[in-house]
Amino acid sequence: MMEFGLEEFINRADGLLQIRKCELLPGDEVVLRTKNSLYSIEVESDDSYKVSGGWFDKMALSPYKTTINGCTWGGSGIKTDIVAARGLFLEFGNRLLTSRIREIILFSKSVKN
Repeated sequence: MMEFGLEEFINRADGLLQIRKCELLPGDEVVLRTKNSLYSIEVESDDSYKVSGGWFDKMALSPYKTTINGCTWGGSGIKTDIVAARGLFLEFGNRLLTSRIREIILFSKSVKN
């Protein structure tokens, strides 16, 4: 696990391919491929998401309504303004931490209609 200060964490995260919470609208969908799983995250409102795939499928909880805490390098520092960033780990509101994000695809509601 990498260890570095908060300022360096923020600077490194800003340079990654990422999806910011403020860029998403209700109905948008973010699909993530992590090292171990595939997740579909549909935006319901500013801080509410419907998640399917990965751990939620394994626990027979899909689709699961939750929040997203943000992304981390794997330590305790978390960037709370992003839904996903390539190379980071996503933390859901139930404290579930995904494996490292490898691919991000955004489907805008306007494109899906």
